[in-house]
Amino acid sequence: MKLQKFSITDAKLSRSPGQDADIYVGNLVDERHGGPITIGYGRYDPDQSLTETMAVDDVMIILSGRLSVSTGDGTVTAGPGDIVYMPRGASVTITTEGEGAMTAYVTYPHWAEARE
Repeated sequence: MKLQKFSITDAKLSRSPGQDADIYVGNLVDERHGGPITIGYGRYDPDQSLTETMAVDDVMIILSGRLSVSTGDGTVTAGPGDIVYMPRGASVTITTEGEGAMTAYVTYPHWAEARE
């Protein structure tokens, strides 16, 4: 894989698989590109909630807006410039209020393969 630069306009956002909330993801690097990680952008519309058990290690960087991530250990609220790490196996609930949020993410391994 060669050196590449991405911006939000490069992502083709579509509804996050397996859920009905207004949460959208767009992979820019994934198993199709031969690298070991998935990199992309996510958009969480206002007043959305997603609960799942993490199939991969997931790092989410908040670019704009705010969201909260809750586990059995507590809740963190994150805004622009914050990074949230969600380890594989953790049961998380991600919620937005007000304006929603735009994120960038990196997962290991590829989340699409882990969901199969």
